[in-house]
Amino acid sequence: MNDREILDIFRGHGALLEGHFILSSGLHSDRYIQCALVLQHPPIAGQLCSALAEKFRQLNVSVVVAPALGGILVAHEVARALGARALFVERQDGALTLRRGFRLDPGEQSLVVEDVITTGGSTRETMQSVLEAGGEVLGVGALIDRSGGAADLGVLKEALVTLAVQNYDPSDCPLCKAGVPAVKPGSRTPKARS
Repeated sequence: MNDREILDIFRGHGALLEGHFILSSGLHSDRYIQCALVLQHPPIAGQLCSALAEKFRQLNVSVVVAPALGGILVAHEVARALGARALFVERQDGALTLRRGFRLDPGEQSLVVEDVITTGGSTRETMQSVLEAGGEVLGVGALIDRSGGAADLGVLKEALVTLAVQNYDPSDCPLCKAGVPAVKPGSRTPKARS
């Protein structure tokens, strides 16, 4: 699938939204990608995640790890395509961590995946959780990289589609200045920005 075909899938499911959005990073944006509207359809989720998995087949990872909530389905479907385990990290005492009895073997070769990368913050936190649990992060994948490719994570990074979407600091957001009401469509409370 090429970029146009993938974006057509997202558009066709109403997953590319325009307006004034508060992102989980705390930044504001005039566009939001709601992957859950696409991932709710198992055949489509499987197709997209299999395409993402192919970008990492050469790494021979044994586990795919994602941050909860948005990355769980992506991890599961990418892991299925790679014949690997799927784990997720979740917040406990303000930090992403492995819970629920999930464990990594020392040096276990891991792939971190997300639905959408914006700044890379939750991806970095997930990578840190893998390292703290004894694993090794070989790569990072996402369905959509809305950083325009700018999020440097220090490992191989691949996305099905890379978009350059403008983000704004809330203190300098033209949408706020224009009085456009902001909505928070994601699953996390936005981080406070200084």
